[in-house]
Amino acid sequence: MLGILTRQLSDGIALSAAQVGQAVEELVNEGIGAEAKAAFLTAFARKGETPDEIAGFARVLRGRALRPPLDPVTRSREILDVVGTGGDGFGTFNLSTAAAILAAAGGVVVAKHGNRAVTSQTGSADVLEALGVPVDLGPEEAARALRDHGFAFFFAPRYHPAFKHIAPARRLCAERGQRTIFNYLGPLLNPADPSAQLMGVPRPDWCEPLARVLQSLGVRRGMVVCGQVVAPTPGGATPGEVAGGWIDELSTLGPTTIAEFYQDRGFHVSQFSPDLLPLQPATLGDLKGGTRDENAAILRRILRGEERGPQRDAVLLNAGAALFVAGQARTVADGWESAAALIDRGAAAAKLEQLTLRSYHSFTR
Repeated sequence: MLGILTRQLSDGIALSAAQVGQAVEELVNEGIGAEAKAAFLTAFARKGETPDEIAGFARVLRGRALRPPLDPVTRSREILDVVGTGGDGFGTFNLSTAAAILAAAGGVVVAKHGNRAVTSQTGSADVLEALGVPVDLGPEEAARALRDHGFAFFFAPRYHPAFKHIAPARRLCAERGQRTIFNYLGPLLNPADPSAQLMGVPRPDWCEPLARVLQSLGVRRGMVVCGQVVAPTPGGATPGEVAGGWIDELSTLGPTTIAEFYQDRGFHVSQFSPDLLPLQPATLGDLKGGTRDENAAILRRILRGEERGPQRDAVLLNAGAALFVAGQARTVADGWESAAALIDRGAAAAKLEQLTLRSYHSFTR
């Protein structure tokens, strides 16, 4: 069946809802080889996945996920995820993870869904583990973490056990430089069913379709963003720096395309310019990350208020958007100010300390 579906996609014919279900059954079947699965994923990407196909895959895979038993009080609050698809190729440090911790420091309940690095050097699970934050909580432990500390990490392989049968095909595609539908799907499969989501994508034309998908999946407040890296003036690029492109974050280096929706404000697509914010001069090189330990050190310096330069600015912008999406700020600019205050008064560093393994033993037993 997977071969038939692969040929259909190669002919440019979209999958029906029933065929989406069949495709998932084949992809999670350990008896089907990685090459056949990679061929399907490649044909799917080359055809171009439609919003209906992406939403269909997300619904089927969410139905297979392990669910945390959230209590009514936690469920009644706005639950936020801050996540990027990855795949922009620029190797920035873990901005979404830093923004998520800052949002939690501001009193937002944050259910952070993620994985180890697949298409980047350091994934959210990698950097959180290096920071000492537990990344392998089971459903009951994660539910308690959300209730008691307002933050839990949901490690994708733990909550989507069928993914282990898809991982070899994803690795094959990654080795060949081929993105797959899972670049879209990862941020759409949070088992905690967040009611608010800030999602970064590496191409501006993905913003509106994926925002529509989030909306169709029941997210109440959502923002999908893609930030531009404006090319420097001639002769102004530093050696080895890429002159222009897009990152799966809000950008301090150029305008950001935003698709957003809210229960009481409708659906909007716009451009956000960082020019109105008190930005310091920066280049893409200022936002480069590295190994998990290097990125963890960057996040510690920012959250402790020791870093005051362009790295801090980039985190404040994304944290400001996260606070806005969660309903804790009237605008992104107001969210920037709130995030800066959380760092400067020590709340961000205190939240990071609270989330480390030294503190978690109190409620994960």
